[in-house]
Formats: sequence, C-alpha cells, structure tokens
Amino acid sequence: MSTDLGPKLEPESAVEKIKKASRGLRGTLVESLHDPLTGAIREPDTQLIKFHGSYMQDDRDLRAEREHQKLEPAYSFMIRTRLPGGVVTPTQWLALSQIARTLATGTLRLTTRQAFQVHGVIKKDLMATMQAMNAVLIDSIAACGDVNRNVMASANPVESKLHQEVYDWAVKLSEHLKPRTRAYHEIWLDGEKLTGPAEEEPILGQNYLPRKFKTGIVVPPNNDVDVFSQDLGFIAILDTEGLEEGALLGFNLVVGGGLGATHGEPQTYPRIGDVIGFLTPDQTLMVAETVVMIQRDFGDRTDRKHARLKYTIDDRGIDWFKGELFRRLGYVLPPARPYKFTTQGDRFGWLRGFDGRWHLTLRIEAGRVADRPGAPHLTGLEKIAAVHKGEFRLTANQNLIIANVEQADCMAIDQIVADHNLGRALFTTPLRRDALACVSLPTCALAMAEAERYLPTFVERVEELLVKQNMKEIPLTLRITGCPNGCARPYLAEIALIGRAPGRYTLRLGGDATGERLNVIYRDNIDEPSILTALDELFARYRGEKTDGERFGDFLWRIDVLKAEKRA
Repeated sequence: MSTDLGPKLEPESAVEKIKKASRGLRGTLVESLHDPLTGAIREPDTQLIKFHGSYMQDDRDLRAEREHQKLEPAYSFMIRTRLPGGVVTPTQWLALSQIARTLATGTLRLTTRQAFQVHGVIKKDLMATMQAMNAVLIDSIAACGDVNRNVMASANPVESKLHQEVYDWAVKLSEHLKPRTRAYHEIWLDGEKLTGPAEEEPILGQNYLPRKFKTGIVVPPNNDVDVFSQDLGFIAILDTEGLEEGALLGFNLVVGGGLGATHGEPQTYPRIGDVIGFLTPDQTLMVAETVVMIQRDFGDRTDRKHARLKYTIDDRGIDWFKGELFRRLGYVLPPARPYKFTTQGDRFGWLRGFDGRWHLTLRIEAGRVADRPGAPHLTGLEKIAAVHKGEFRLTANQNLIIANVEQADCMAIDQIVADHNLGRALFTTPLRRDALACVSLPTCALAMAEAERYLPTFVERVEELLVKQNMKEIPLTLRITGCPNGCARPYLAEIALIGRAPGRYTLRLGGDATGERLNVIYRDNIDEPSILTALDELFARYRGEKTDGERFGDFLWRIDVLKAEKRA
C-alpha cells in the first residue's frame, strides 16, 4: 500500500494530453469527418470519438488482402447507445433495426451492459446514423471513453414495483454523471457552435476521468448485473418488516470492482468490489458523484493499465477510501444491510408481473440479432415491435425481454416467436442458454482470439463432454472473450476462456453461481484439445464426487484443484 496519499504527479499519458487539448471533447472531429481522402479519422480523434459513443475499427479478416492491394484498411465505426437499464420502446427498436439494415452490417448486438451496438457504419454515414438515433430520443453520449458509462439495472424479471424504481434510479444516475459538454450536440446534431471556453465539468473535471467507469444497480436475490464487477454498485435493500413491505429502503454501496487485466502483467488483475455501507435513496446522487470525484482526483493518469478505481483503492487501502468518501460527504455511512444473492442468470420464457402483465425473456446467442437461414430473428423482432404495446428490456446477459405484454396479446407474440424461430434457444442446455461472448474478431482491435464466432462451436464440444458424463442438463456458466479486458465478464464464470493468440486461450475456472467469487487460472495459453482434455478430466471427477446441488465451480474449490491467485 502506498504511503503517498496524494494524486500522482508523474508525466501524464498521451490520452490525457489529448483530452486536455480537446476543448470539451471536440478536438478536430469535424475536420476528420469531412476529410474525403480516407475512411479513417485523425489519431487524436480516435480517442475523442469514444466519448461520443463510437470506436473506429477495421475488418481484420480483410487486412492482409487490402494491404496486398495497397489499400487502406476497411475502416468502419461501431456505435454504442447510452441506454440506462436497457429499456427501449417498440418505436425505438424499429428505428435501430432500420439503422442496422441500411447504415450498418444488417445486425444489432445486445451488449453485456444493456446497450445496443451497431457495427460497420462507414465514416460518411456516421452523421446520419447519430441523427437517426436522436430522432427517436436515443443517444450515444458517454457510451465509451473515460466517463461513467451506461448505467445498468436489474431487468429480469420486471416483477415488482421495485424493479421500476431501480430503473428510474439508473436513469437519474446516468443523467447526473454524464458529461456537461455540448460537443455531441454540436458535432452530430448541428447544435450551436461553442465560441468561448469549453463548458465546466463539475463532476468529471476538465480532463474527465483517468479511465472508464462503470455503474450498476441490482435487486437481490438475482445478481444479473454482476454488481461486484462495477466500479460503483448499488444493492437495493427492501423493506421486509415495515409498513411498506417491498418498498425501497435504500442501497448497500459497492466500490472498486473491475475485470480488466493484461496477459503477463500481474500488476493488473480483476477485482471484486467492496461493500462499504448503506445509504438512503435521497443520498444516492451525492454519494455517486462523490465516488466519481475521488477517482477523478486520485486515479492514475500516467498509466492507463493502472487507472481504474480498483487500483486507486488497492494502492491506498479501503479504509483510506472510506475516510475520503465520508470526509467529502460530511457524514459516515452506516453498516451495510443484510442481503443474499442466489443466481446471476436470466429466467427464460413467460413470467407474470406484479400488475398482471406478462414478460417474455428470449435467449439471444452472444447478443447478436440477425436474419440467418432458418432463424430470421431481426425480422421477427421487427414484427413484434410493430404490434407490441409495452417495451423491450435488454438484460446484462445479452438476452431480451419483451416486457409488459397484456395477456390478450401473448398468443400473437408467441406465434411470431414460433414463426421466426426466436424460441429455439429456450429449449436447449443450461450451458448453451447462459453462455456469453464478446464481439472479438474481426472488428475489435484488441482481440487476440475468436470469441463470438467461436462460442457455438466450443459450446457444442463442451456439451459432448457433458453428455459423456450424463450431465447435459447441469447449470454451468461459460464465458469467452478474445482478450483479457473482460467485456463478457469472464472472470466471474465457472468456466472462462480468455484469448491469448489465434486458437489459444487461458482457461480460468472456479467462479460461483452468484457473481461473488473470481475464478483463477487453471491452464494458461493452451489450445482447444488441451482445454477439452482438462475439462473432460474434471467433469469425470465432478460426476463421481459432487454432493447434491453442488455447482461445478464450488466443487473445484472443495477438491482443492484451484489455487488462489496472488497479486503483484
């Protein structure tokens, strides 16, 4: 633990210099967008456009061919929405689907942060895409970049008034913590051009945060947002004994979660957040902004690999953090209230809500909504949106809830689901139903190995191992990412593959069923046959030695085949 409790004063990173010179995230984005000689934008602007919700990418499948032809890479842009709690209306769904068909790759992707991503938007269509989203009141402000990103909230199921209240808090937090700069409106929506100094940023600061910042709210007993992976988390506490049974008493505060790491650099690591106290609803916004401002002031601005809140806390200690938080608040938070998580996944099929309306949760493999042979899901969901009177809710597990359906409309929606094979994945193994994967290749610049494209194949091979042991129906969490940055939250899964190189992965094992325990490295930098051999051996032991109801991840710790990882 560092004895120097002040902010680091070492030379700032290159990204910090870009932010400082950006004049409120404007940079030279306008000039880049109007440069007709390239499909790319200027290097500093590739950092700034993230704050506007977009990444510049290129199709890595085509790199070698285009280089051989002496062409620049096939540049395009991914756009991610800011969508607190993951809720959209049917009108908004139809608009996004139309954007995907006409301006992107013809697919929508549901992310593990309850947002949409559209891929393959070329530079000349960026403006039209942003404006089409804005026309239905969707934006991408702060969906990426060194800011508080899309605020997550328990979405599955919408079965109580509390879920609606928690969603409302997600919206409030998102609005309260987003950047104040009008650069987004100025650049993409033809807003009034700023002539004076950049706008003040009272919470984020003129240099914004040292690194990305993630916030989520969860309603026990289902930890569907993996609240301990968040920089800032809120665990809803219900009134179970008072006059308003089921009402929101407040939140337990979680700080310092984060799942990104770098291969071969043990000073980087995933971390589970700490529960540090209880707050009432009226304290929520002040506590949230104070946590953000502590990270703004003390986070590492010299080394981006060391810039998340988890490192700020570990460098100085959780007691230091609590002391700084309580000093700035002017009061001490009382101890956390009791809570219990029992699951972290989604509940599929129809579920009746507290008000008599119905909610249908559909499995969307790897979150990719597309029209494929025999499975025209994009078209099917467009048809549902055309008749649906409720809303759509994206889950943190890349699935979709057709929410708030009147009983009289359930049969019509069921027919569309059947006609477009949208329900096929509901009748599959728990392994396949709950598996997650990041996008990875061919578009993610950080990808080292396949993830989304590899998921169906790898799941099938693991299923074969389970069938061999007569365990096909056991619940089992599997997550695959193409790099160690953690977008599909692999470090919390019972089985995780983390990309090392083409066809090679780190095999991590031992997460639990509630998102409260990190997994650990079991085998590093191995290929598929080695992964399957290792799992086959462990599945055989699991079948013969497990106790009733014992999860695979718990079993591995009990038989002492896993070793806790030590931090550098």
